[in-house]
Amino acid sequence: MEICSSQHGSSIMWFFRDRGFDDKSINEMFKKCKRLEGAQRERASENWAYLKSIGIQERKLPSIVSKCPKILTLGLHEKLVPMVECLSTLGTKPHEVASAIVKFPHILSHSVEEKLCPLLAFFQALGVPEKQLGKMILLNPRLISYSIESKLTEIADFLASLGLARDGMVGKVMAKNPFIMGYSVEKRLRPTSEFLRSVGLAEHDLQTVAMNFPEVLCRDVNKVLKPNLDFLKRCGFGDGQISALVTGFPPILIKSVRNSLEPRIKFLVEVMGRQIDEAIDYPDFFRHGLKKRLELRHKLLKKKNIACSLSEMLECNQKKFLMKFGLFEGYA
Repeated sequence: MEICSSQHGSSIMWFFRDRGFDDKSINEMFKKCKRLEGAQRERASENWAYLKSIGIQERKLPSIVSKCPKILTLGLHEKLVPMVECLSTLGTKPHEVASAIVKFPHILSHSVEEKLCPLLAFFQALGVPEKQLGKMILLNPRLISYSIESKLTEIADFLASLGLARDGMVGKVMAKNPFIMGYSVEKRLRPTSEFLRSVGLAEHDLQTVAMNFPEVLCRDVNKVLKPNLDFLKRCGFGDGQISALVTGFPPILIKSVRNSLEPRIKFLVEVMGRQIDEAIDYPDFFRHGLKKRLELRHKLLKKKNIACSLSEMLECNQKKFLMKFGLFEGYA
């Protein structure tokens, strides 16, 4: 639809046209943000220049503004500068703040006093270490848009229901994987934890998953976890064995079957000539790189005709491995 300049403020129209926006995207922005109607070209230009000055590449600005046109209408010194300065105190590396704004431009439309400060206080109360606070928010800036009362408190309650202490453990999980807070407790996190229980994980095993592999809790039962479980069953693992595998290495349920699990099992059985049961004694087998570790070490051991368990072969760094089996000579 062709835009009539009298329909929207002509001054801001020229601002958009000068920066290469087409009529369709300009229309979309006006639909998203009614405040553009009365926006001044001077303010928009000033805000655009400021975003460039903090390290955002000009080629990324059209995408940022299209997602959150309100940015161009906000007071520079009242809104944008205070938020950027506050975020800068949380960052440790250059361009972290610019990168967070590119990921979630709406962060700039939130208030430091009303949203950012209460959010930081909420995480501090859960025991998130000070140096982790900034990392969490800059890694997942969308956190600022979540309601503390209805969304974040529900996630904290769910993690506490797994037996994690509120005075630090819950905060550590959130700091380790800030994206866990974007998922619904009822639609994703609880069904996943129930599925893990059904596979045979005990309460302390679930706590280990939450603490060390929170990404497992975030995956869809029907699309990811169940197909992986079915694959393990097809390989010949029994229920108790699968329980041992998942307890020993929970990411086995979220690794790609085609690119990770299948090639490793094939290598274990067909190339190494071992029984699949050996993986149950050492579930971390599935953690190791196929080319860089498994194939390389198997080749070295085979050359010297050395037999050993999977854990003896893999549970050490390269130097210790070579020393343990006297392989320095052949490796050089």
